[in-house]
Amino acid sequence: MLHRPRRLRQHRSIREMVAETRLHPSDFIAPLFAMEGKNTREEIASMPGYYRYSLDLLAKEVQELWQLGCRSALLFVKVSDDLKDNEGKEALNPDGLMQRVIRKVKAVAPEMCLMTDVALDPYSEFGHDGIVEDGQVLNDETIGVLVDMAISHAQAGADFVAPSDMMDGRIGAIRIGLDTAGFTNTGIMAYSAKYASCFYGPFRDALDSAPVDVPDVPKDKKTYQMNPANGKEALREAGLDIEEGADILMIKPAVAYLDIIHNIKKTSTVPVSAYHVSGEYAMIKAAAAQGWLNEKEAVVEVLTSIKRAGADLIATYFVKDILKLLKI
Repeated sequence: MLHRPRRLRQHRSIREMVAETRLHPSDFIAPLFAMEGKNTREEIASMPGYYRYSLDLLAKEVQELWQLGCRSALLFVKVSDDLKDNEGKEALNPDGLMQRVIRKVKAVAPEMCLMTDVALDPYSEFGHDGIVEDGQVLNDETIGVLVDMAISHAQAGADFVAPSDMMDGRIGAIRIGLDTAGFTNTGIMAYSAKYASCFYGPFRDALDSAPVDVPDVPKDKKTYQMNPANGKEALREAGLDIEEGADILMIKPAVAYLDIIHNIKKTSTVPVSAYHVSGEYAMIKAAAAQGWLNEKEAVVEVLTSIKRAGADLIATYFVKDILKLLKI
């Protein structure tokens, strides 16, 4: 035989030498959950080994991530119920939890690239990403709040805002709002293809942000998050976000949407990121706890597959695990 592909698989040194896809610490974004309190860390029941942190402990977590080689974090906050309403007023509070988290993290790790979640669901009494009226999630009215929210994050020191709401036209509006307010260097990582997925369940536990079951409020987010059956629509959404000024595109979830990552990467003129979401994390943890798979090997294989599909950046709850493995 003239062709023996196995020659390139004979031992580890050869396999590593010809590897087509390599993971690097700079590939990863660390999602972080903040809450009120002091010296407090709460494990998320549906995300074993992952926690919400009070600001003081979150600062220590960020410093540890930096030492491991992580250079980017994506911030989320758990807001108390008494601060929630239908307009997201607390999201605009200059001394709100998110704004304080940004300032705290920048104080302890000034070079950490901070990305902030921009959506109303953590602040909504109805658990939706926008303002609810007459059984509908309002698009244009919500955008005005999102613009103000993005500006507030930029004022606090965010490097990127990350609109995860999927309202039509919000990227262009946020870009104009940031520029008008003088934040021309604040980037936008647009959740361009965020699907109405069942894999978000543990995340909603982490932030208590699931839609509430009350009359005249949509029971799910399917009127704004994408239909999992659609692929071409993702290309349209990505194209629109690039036209409106997005600096990075996000696809969410990752593992069940590798084809979407691949197709968007082929056409995108900006970097592409993917979110290895809470449900995908929980599945590996649950299977490993049962002894059905090797957790470390599964983490490496899954994250490699996401990068191989085309993701330039990967947000994952396995950040610390993979960074430690890459140092071995």
